[in-house]
Amino acid sequence: MNNLLELKVKFNHEVKKNGSIVINLRAHNETTIEKIESLEENLRSILRYYDDNERFINGYLIDVNYNDIIAKSNRISELLKPIGKEANDIVVGARFSNSPEGKENHIITYYVDKETIIKTLSKLAETKRFIREQLDGKAVPQVFNETKNKTINLDYTSYSSKSCIRKMIVDCSVVESFSVPNVSVESYKDTFLVTFFQTEKTLAELLESLKIDTILYRYSDYGQNTISVPWDLYLVLHEKVPYMISMISSDLSQLSPDIFEVLPQDYMQTIPAPQNEPIIGVIDNLFDENVYFSKWVDNHDYLEEYDYLINKNIERNHGTAVSSIIVDGPALNPWLDDECGRFRVRHFGVCEKMISVPRLVKKIKEIVNDNPDIHVWNLSLGTDDEVSKNFISFDASVLDELQARKNIIFVISGTNDNRETKKDLLRVGSPADSLNAIVVNSVKRNGQVASYSRKGTVLSFFNKPDVSFYGGDYEKNERINACTSRGIEAVYGTSFAAPWISRKLAFLMEVIGFPREIAKALIIDSAAGWDYKNANNKFHNLLGYGTVPIKISDILSVNNREIKFVMYGTSETYKTSNYAIPVPKDNDNNYPFIARATLCYFPECRRSQGVDYTSRELSLKFGRIKPDGKIEDINNNTQDDEGSYTDERKSRKDFRKWENTKFISAVLRKNRPLKSYAERMWGISLISKERLSSHMKSGINFGVVVTLREINGINRIQDFITSCMLRGWIINEINMENRLELYNKNQEEIFIE
Repeated sequence: MNNLLELKVKFNHEVKKNGSIVINLRAHNETTIEKIESLEENLRSILRYYDDNERFINGYLIDVNYNDIIAKSNRISELLKPIGKEANDIVVGARFSNSPEGKENHIITYYVDKETIIKTLSKLAETKRFIREQLDGKAVPQVFNETKNKTINLDYTSYSSKSCIRKMIVDCSVVESFSVPNVSVESYKDTFLVTFFQTEKTLAELLESLKIDTILYRYSDYGQNTISVPWDLYLVLHEKVPYMISMISSDLSQLSPDIFEVLPQDYMQTIPAPQNEPIIGVIDNLFDENVYFSKWVDNHDYLEEYDYLINKNIERNHGTAVSSIIVDGPALNPWLDDECGRFRVRHFGVCEKMISVPRLVKKIKEIVNDNPDIHVWNLSLGTDDEVSKNFISFDASVLDELQARKNIIFVISGTNDNRETKKDLLRVGSPADSLNAIVVNSVKRNGQVASYSRKGTVLSFFNKPDVSFYGGDYEKNERINACTSRGIEAVYGTSFAAPWISRKLAFLMEVIGFPREIAKALIIDSAAGWDYKNANNKFHNLLGYGTVPIKISDILSVNNREIKFVMYGTSETYKTSNYAIPVPKDNDNNYPFIARATLCYFPECRRSQGVDYTSRELSLKFGRIKPDGKIEDINNNTQDDEGSYTDERKSRKDFRKWENTKFISAVLRKNRPLKSYAERMWGISLISKERLSSHMKSGINFGVVVTLREINGINRIQDFITSCMLRGWIINEINMENRLELYNKNQEEIFIE
């Protein structure tokens, strides 16, 4: 077996070159007089609506219904453009239309003043007149685009510049209609979390102007624009200010149903005293300090005083079972021995069986802030309700914010479908829609999907769950052994699949010493392997990238025909690259390899932006360097090449644009050697793009895992190591035993007499 390699390379950083912007119609798009008249009527109708209804805000919330999934650069720029600002600056939300999967279009909400709407109507009238008089009633690419016909006269005196009318025509071509926002609840619940669009009014001011009694709601724990309301108050809000409601979500997080079947007492375990093993944080229901491994758990009951007064015999089984797997899972389940040893646990019991989402979020924030030494957190709580197709849940967004700003990662159970009758698949429940976390679904011993599995994707696009692991199933011979207050029990559920991934992450981060970006990429890459592409992503909405190998050695090593290495860096500018990766050649001066690569990073996210949730995009390219100095990407990623055009829908589907995990791979078949271009080597590049107009204040760390497979079965790892060393790179072989020994030595206490 070949060991995993760690490459410490220098990346080049390039700023974006500002070129001239060509304002053209996209292929097959057009703007007609009839379209403009329809948009004019939409805006007039919106003005009438707000005039006819009592208005509690100064401006106007308007939905722009696009005719496609739209890139940031293709959003409207002249329509609804306020004085002194860009149209993008007034975006307050984004969602998808209720079309069949794969046919969704963007609906983006803008907060506009009346003067801007009047000005837009004037612009539309002038644009209509221009099209009638100079373009025979229709603007089409064959006539309008500069590359097609540069002689067309666009010097229209009513506009301040030629580009203004061009932008108006292009904007109209991508907009289907304007409308007033109206988001309604999908199903009846006792209480809801209601989030409002951001306007000039604070939440308190808005509710005061609505004359809503503060006794009927709570909002101090929910964030800036979110409150918890009962059903009758929701009806009042929807009647008075339906246009203000941005999101509606569940208010209750809970445990999976209880665990099953106490096993015979000969299953009882013994365990040595803990030493300086790594610590994993667990946020769950309460822990029973009477179990055999209690010395391994630093327990904190994190309940309010009234919780104890209500029920003195508080349930402690679920949390105890989760912690038992993290501490002693391989001893309880020898067939799942992952070679990671034992882990200590700092356990925070935050509820008995259920807890309101805001209370849970408040506790998680306090716990994480008070325990900065813990980097891996296991969270096996979730909601029965499905996550929305149009926004990230409140609790998941808080977890994403914590992970973007702190050196931590959450491992979250994919939630269970506990219905007796399952007619269709449920989407996962929150917070399993956290994008920065690793979300874990469950499989049976044979690798098949567990019977209670719930599905992704998230926001109709993001690949959740991330991975799967063995979490048991209904049948007795499928279940996982765990320790509860009642003894050793046979259990099942995603709650008991997640802790195994927490163990692996903690081993990679605390023992091996990898940053979390590399650790996450290694977990996902090991699950995907070469089969993910071959299987054409089959069952990806249930299994994620696949099932993670049981043994950590299968993540930290590869067979002798493969070279696997990791790289870590920071994207500080538009382009981050290295064009000197010395992939070995054969005797014919060709590259006898196929390749795959996995990228992970932890971006800032904005829940208020709806489906356009992630604020930073890193686009990945990896492959041979061509004679023109560009990378011949193994995934044929051309979206950032000069002169090429890839629409947003294709970029998201094929290149996973805006997703914070990128997996690219050649397909494993009877492959031939790849031609080399003279002495040019292989390269990697990351293109950074930002969703909003504001710029990031700092760089973003990333981790990349690359696997090269020699098509003839020859072991060329030493050639690769030698070539890297000749370039002055630091290259380390990751030997698991050596790293474990080094970790233990570093944890020894030294007493000075």
